[in-house]
Amino acid sequence: MKYKSIQIKIVLALGSCFLSLFANAQQLEILIDEALTNNPEIQKFELQYKRASEKVNEVNTIPNTEFGVGYFVSEPETRTGAQRFKVSAKQMLPWFGTITSRENYVSSVADAKYEDIVIAKRKLMASVSQSYYNLYANKAKQDVLAQNIQLLKTYETMALTSVEVGNASAVDVLRLQMRQNDLQQLKDVLQQQFLAERTNFNNLLNRKNDVVVTVVDSLTIPIEDFEINTENLSVHPELLKYDKLYQSIEQSELLNQKESSPMIGFGLDYINVAERPNMDFSDNGKDIVMPMVSVSIPIFNKKYKSQTKQNDLQQQEITAQKQERLNALETLLDKANNERISARISYATQTKNLKQAKDAEDILIKSYETGTIDFNDVLDIQELQLKFQMNQIESVKTYYVQSTIINYLIQ
Repeated sequence: MKYKSIQIKIVLALGSCFLSLFANAQQLEILIDEALTNNPEIQKFELQYKRASEKVNEVNTIPNTEFGVGYFVSEPETRTGAQRFKVSAKQMLPWFGTITSRENYVSSVADAKYEDIVIAKRKLMASVSQSYYNLYANKAKQDVLAQNIQLLKTYETMALTSVEVGNASAVDVLRLQMRQNDLQQLKDVLQQQFLAERTNFNNLLNRKNDVVVTVVDSLTIPIEDFEINTENLSVHPELLKYDKLYQSIEQSELLNQKESSPMIGFGLDYINVAERPNMDFSDNGKDIVMPMVSVSIPIFNKKYKSQTKQNDLQQQEITAQKQERLNALETLLDKANNERISARISYATQTKNLKQAKDAEDILIKSYETGTIDFNDVLDIQELQLKFQMNQIESVKTYYVQSTIINYLIQ
């Protein structure tokens, strides 16, 4: 199928950039392929394309043949006899090349409609990937919260021990317990958000909402970004569609010129003549056969001149729309690239902060061994550590989501 290589190229690009990091998880390219096969929106666009292509057979016809039958109620008398009834047949034929122009116009419209399939498939691939990364980030945050809840339980045990020896108060224990409750609430909320995103993901693949989606356990930002070839943006399907629409208007104008030409008609009239009684002469009762040729000329052709003007204006409109869309895609590409760079910077900063928070935690643990631990400091460090972990996960998600957008634009 046309553009099949483009689809494969996109999948491979996504795979090479992202899936090399995946282990023991569903392969994203398999999920994308399932979505491309089952998604009803793709099926809708494919059916629209088939319907537009079928119109070629619809326009490959000539006008209906006209048949007529007439009976003379009052039979007119002629020298050879009275005329009784008349049978006629007539066929109008369009000007030379008109039918071919119609076929070319309909085919060009179908070609433009095919671009809708390519665009929809690209958008679907991007949507599946982005939803997958949303699920990953949600699950990763839940795991971080679970780890922090467990860490707080460890601190709670330490606080209880300190209370027994008089180095901490019951308030410290209660504060640690309340913090656990807060984190558990956040985890429960994330779980509900995960279920909602899973429904969205499964709907993209057109399968039951409760189908389990397995995501990767961990993702990291690669050392180097894949190359961005901005030249590919000029041949993006969203822009190619405007080119196809422009060409369809050209074909429409050629058809308009053909339809403004005369139509030629051929016909035949047959008149039945009765014999004159009691008379004997040549051609008595001889029937009449009359071949005919007719021409239909569009003398009042304002319709076709107006259509020419409309086609010219529509081509100008399409040119402006294409430039507008190109500007929007360039802006989107630049924004996605900058946000991806920002995500890399943020990830590096959060990694550094996490290391320092871990060092601070180690210092507090050593303080506990000497009996001088301050549980207010424990909560502060734990809160900072959780913040850095959450930000790091968000940075990873942002990096891959923006990479998906870049792939949509340039692959």
